[in-house]
Amino acid sequence: MPQTEDLYDVLGVDEDASQEEIKKTYRTLARKHHPDRNPDDPNAEEKFKEIQKAYSVLSDEEKREQYDAQRRFRGGGGGGRGAWGRSAGGGPEVRFEQGGFDEAFGGRGGGGLGDIFENFFGGGARTQRQNPFEGGRQQQRQQRQRGRQGGQDIETTLRLSFREALEGGRKQVELPSGESIRLKIPKGVRDGFKIRLKGRGRPGPTGQRGDLYVTFEVGDHPHFDRRGDDVHRTETIDMFEAVFGTEIRVPTPYGQSLKLSVPAGTQPGEKLRLKGQGVKTDDGAGDLYVEIDVDIPENLSRKQRAALREAAEDADLM
Repeated sequence: MPQTEDLYDVLGVDEDASQEEIKKTYRTLARKHHPDRNPDDPNAEEKFKEIQKAYSVLSDEEKREQYDAQRRFRGGGGGGRGAWGRSAGGGPEVRFEQGGFDEAFGGRGGGGLGDIFENFFGGGARTQRQNPFEGGRQQQRQQRQRGRQGGQDIETTLRLSFREALEGGRKQVELPSGESIRLKIPKGVRDGFKIRLKGRGRPGPTGQRGDLYVTFEVGDHPHFDRRGDDVHRTETIDMFEAVFGTEIRVPTPYGQSLKLSVPAGTQPGEKLRLKGQGVKTDDGAGDLYVEIDVDIPENLSRKQRAALREAAEDADLM
């Protein structure tokens, strides 16, 4: 039985790496190893799949916690590929095939994803949370049966703009097999989110089909930085506005413009929150955080300098 590679090793990050580090590393590796960029490399597609699988787990806090717990149980502690050997207590060796691990960590429970796919061939997508060990055994049985029947899994990436991911909706997608499906994109879908469409892979000699795995790849925005369902942006005010306070208009990711009160004495780098103005999903909404950058004037008049100096002396700042 093949041994699963440690997911931190796949991405080349430390086990305490931040989500920002994981995301940055994933994007670099995905661009480097994408099959379209490596048409002469027979291993590019497999490497690309490994990178996607690792990111789909490590980019999700809940899945990452489950993975880390399983990793520690197997004696990983912080030790790379050795994490898949015997447990620290000397117990029996526990291993998963790659597909078994995906079954355990690749889905999301309770999210209504059975209705996500409307395709031209009937059927639908199904994801569910299950016991990792039971998921591994079930996937192994499916793989053995599929191997006898010749069905083959396929993977594809659906690229979305920042705005498309926020709004969701229906999109026509052409698969590597040349077939088409009509996809209902969930509102606020995250970069790296992956779903399985059962029975939509390549058919074998008997007509039995493998599964289709679709990974969403969401583009960046020049002015918004998404972190989970929260969104961050920077607004610049001048020194006097920071000292005396002001009101500014702040754009939201959805194209609205909201009023934000900046209190007197706001410091550079301070963050103000607009609750519920982040990414909106079927489960709720994140927040919009506005980081304040203060612009210090360079060309003050002599009168302005004198007034500021007098104010500083009165405040015992000089």
